[in-house]
Amino acid sequence: MNNIRIYKMSFADVYPHYITKAEKKGRTKAEVDEIIFWLTGYNAQTLQHHLDQKTDFETFFAQAPLINPNASKITGVICGYRVEDIEEKLMQQIRYLDKLIDELAKGKSMEKILRS
Repeated sequence: MNNIRIYKMSFADVYPHYITKAEKKGRTKAEVDEIIFWLTGYNAQTLQHHLDQKTDFETFFAQAPLINPNASKITGVICGYRVEDIEEKLMQQIRYLDKLIDELAKGKSMEKILRS
């Protein structure tokens, strides 16, 4: 799948998959949301707005109130790529979120996931 298709995908279409992945491993929707809030600066109301509007990933990250400054501490491999080495900013942000959800599903503590 090329980057353009990923960027134009609706965040609302992928969000349930994040929740399913977490719940299959005994984690919760609230934890998924906490990760999204931490990474993007959104809150419950603004996240719901983007879900209702079926905002694409490009717009979702472009309109994020604040990408967490500690996001640069997210490292490791997701989808075959080292997230810290991804040069394209938007793709890196998308993969940051993927990596955080993956860490949640693997049982990491929220403190470690949120780089506290």
